[in-house]
Amino acid sequence: MNKKMFFKRSLLSTAILAASFQASADAGMVESLSDFNVNETSFMKRAGLEVGLWASGGVTGNSNGNTNAPVLFNDRVNEFTLDQLNFYIERAVDTEGDSWDIGGRMDFMYGTDARFTQASGWDDKWNAGSSGYYDIAMPQLYVEVFAPIGNGITAKLGHFYTSIGNEVVTAPDNFFYSHAYTMLYAEPFTHTGATFSYDIDDNFSVNAGAVMGWDNMTDNPEAWSFLGGGSWTSDNQASSVTVQLISGDGDDGNGNLENRTMYSLVATHDFTDKLHYLFQHDFGTQEDVFGNGVNWFGVNQYVTYDINDELAIGVRAEWFNDVDSARVSNMGANYFAASIGVNYSPLPWFKIRPEIRYDWADENVFNGGVDHDQVAIAMDMILTF
Repeated sequence: MNKKMFFKRSLLSTAILAASFQASADAGMVESLSDFNVNETSFMKRAGLEVGLWASGGVTGNSNGNTNAPVLFNDRVNEFTLDQLNFYIERAVDTEGDSWDIGGRMDFMYGTDARFTQASGWDDKWNAGSSGYYDIAMPQLYVEVFAPIGNGITAKLGHFYTSIGNEVVTAPDNFFYSHAYTMLYAEPFTHTGATFSYDIDDNFSVNAGAVMGWDNMTDNPEAWSFLGGGSWTSDNQASSVTVQLISGDGDDGNGNLENRTMYSLVATHDFTDKLHYLFQHDFGTQEDVFGNGVNWFGVNQYVTYDINDELAIGVRAEWFNDVDSARVSNMGANYFAASIGVNYSPLPWFKIRPEIRYDWADENVFNGGVDHDQVAIAMDMILTF
């Protein structure tokens, strides 16, 4: 990209970011500045609909000055990127009632993150042939049905984000700007299929369903997988444990459909109202056409502290083992990463997330295979309306 094009794109990204908004339960920019919320109009309330839009963008610099890869999403360095401009429309189902209810959700994303959240045979075809870093994606398009059977069964059918792991694609729902290796490489982002969830009681819930593998819509229609698990929450809501598993046919990297199985365990505990801890463990294995298997696993820990309603500080430490080159293509190694970051929200609709991150590996996997470590300093901002 020449400098003129880069300058125009940066201006466009900045303009879009400044004008973006999301309608939500918390007052967004539009409501805060104009006292108007489209979701509070009589039509939207009668229909049970909610629409929203958020935008996030930032900049990353690191010690090699070249690329932040294999850390993805914020892999670009020394340039501002509009990471997500995400519009959604949703009708949430009433899971507390005693009657049938139907709803659904659609998300549409533009930005540099969209290239990582595309499903095979779906939104990866819309802008085929593009070599740029900005793309489009529709990571969610599903129908949701609540059936008043027992304590209530909720069915989700269509295309939706995964229930596996801790970190998610949607920027407002993560503490850190950068992502852990487990989220980037060990887990799927989206699924296409059907899942069913059921609350056994106030503490235990289960879910199960069938999906067409990982990040796939139509390319491998025969590659079905089981997706399911369960969760427990303590009576005082201070502790929780969630286990999710996916197992079924997946592409072994050579165009062959072989078994791929992985699970994720996430445990949380609030030591106080302000001090929060999270532990995560992922493990996965992939067979090849010869019956051989390659494995990967990761261990993450997060500690966050809410200083006040506007300011929080957090630390993340991770070990991701991919010595078999199962997930990080041709870069088999043990990966270690540590981040310290801050969330600052001077306004309800505006948040900034500065972060310092150190990555180290037992092989030269950074800076195009030249270095075994790197330091990154990054910051993004999220605007919600």
